[in-house]
Amino acid sequence: MNPDSLTDGRDRERGDDTALAIRTTDLTKRFGDHVAVDHLDLAIPQGHVYGFLGPNGAGKTTTMRILTTLLPPTEGTATIMGTPLTDREAVTRHIGYLPEDPPVYEELTGREQLSYAAFLHDIPDDVGTERIEDLLGRFDMTDDADRRISTYSKGMRQKIGLIQALLHEPAVVFLDEPTSGLDPRAARTVLDVIEELVDEETTVFLSTHILSVVDELADTIGVLHEGRLVAEGSPADLKRRAKTGEERTLEQAFLEVTADHREAEDTAEVQA
Repeated sequence: MNPDSLTDGRDRERGDDTALAIRTTDLTKRFGDHVAVDHLDLAIPQGHVYGFLGPNGAGKTTTMRILTTLLPPTEGTATIMGTPLTDREAVTRHIGYLPEDPPVYEELTGREQLSYAAFLHDIPDDVGTERIEDLLGRFDMTDDADRRISTYSKGMRQKIGLIQALLHEPAVVFLDEPTSGLDPRAARTVLDVIEELVDEETTVFLSTHILSVVDELADTIGVLHEGRLVAEGSPADLKRRAKTGEERTLEQAFLEVTADHREAEDTAEVQA
């Protein structure tokens, strides 16, 4: 696959800022001499699912931590629903975040954890209780809601973490490996919930290694490689752009584009 034939993050056409859920301009994060995120440009419309792919160590989690205000960028700017990341309090009202390891208190029960999350988001008690019970039922957690989280499996913790991320009905949801540890039925519920969120104009920023999930849900896919956005387009568009010109799977397209950029970097090092 020729990387030049793919849409580069800095060259694609921009949408109107007022219709964008997420915009980044030259977003960069360095840790000493290591560049984890390299001048990342994104323009993600409201109500879209953005699939964020890349090999391990590509900078995906670092990007999500920046966009959720947990990590300051070294350079560049970003806005969430038009609000700059520098206004952390306002940004956090717009977002929900499910990291790969959900932030929960082991000593609390699932219901107590969610009630505490509702309190932090200033959700009225009656509204919070209704939402909690609805989501517990949706994720088949009602019977286990009064057990301590320390007794939960990874999949159960994942469910509580996802409910916690959705409880305040955020405009933008960041999901890092949301189906990790879930059985097929629970994973299907997560995918159905994501589809419902998008129907309600929620924007979903989705990072996962399960390419079939991205292929099914994403409106747009961005591929990150060593901190740089090396490809972007719809799932169908990326699959059509494989080397042979034939229709390929998303996995084949992903492997080809990341391999091409690795080969280009190796060639540049040799020439240098």
